[in-house]
Amino acid sequence: MDFRSARNRIPLAPEGIPFIGLAAFLTLILAILGWAVPALCGFLVTAFVTYFFRDPQRIVPQEPDCLVSPADGKIVSIDRDVLPPCFADTAMTRIGIFMSIFDVHVNRAPEEGHIRGVKYFRGSFKAAQLGRASEENEKNCILLETSKGRSIVLVQVAGLIARRIVFWPGVGDRVVRGEPIGMIRFGSRVDVYVPRDWEVVVSRGNRVRAGEDIICRTK
Repeated sequence: MDFRSARNRIPLAPEGIPFIGLAAFLTLILAILGWAVPALCGFLVTAFVTYFFRDPQRIVPQEPDCLVSPADGKIVSIDRDVLPPCFADTAMTRIGIFMSIFDVHVNRAPEEGHIRGVKYFRGSFKAAQLGRASEENEKNCILLETSKGRSIVLVQVAGLIARRIVFWPGVGDRVVRGEPIGMIRFGSRVDVYVPRDWEVVVSRGNRVRAGEDIICRTK
């Protein structure tokens, strides 16, 4: 079954539906019982959970030879000559993107291609904005082969609060630039490993939007 068939057409991540439904149901019960203040609190919780699991539409750039950001958030690191945790035996350039609890947490494909490998690593749950989180935290490592035959490694990294990593495609699936491919619940980071000869066009401290902002130009 194609991984897209399991996703909802509404602008929400599928994993959020049970949380939103439960919060809304409890709020309704509180309202029926006439407990105004708890019901108001329940409404605010429902609104926040809905906001957290939002999956807004994005305008994906169509220009060739570039990578879009796989995550919303802040560029916290750009490291040269780093060996990915898997799927590569040569050093690459790593771009680290930190997602706060207020960012959209749906991750998107940075470029068109095929998923050639997925490997999950158990680990710790340190604050995701720390540099050592990339090495020590629990993570999901993804090998993406672009339509031009180049390899990109994406790493979804769990954080202090975020302890649930979701990745929808399977090995062999084709992905399209900018389409949703997974998420990390409640704040974390995504690391992108690209060939060293590619041009990074973002700087540390920049804010980026998944599927829209170009972070790298390929060669």
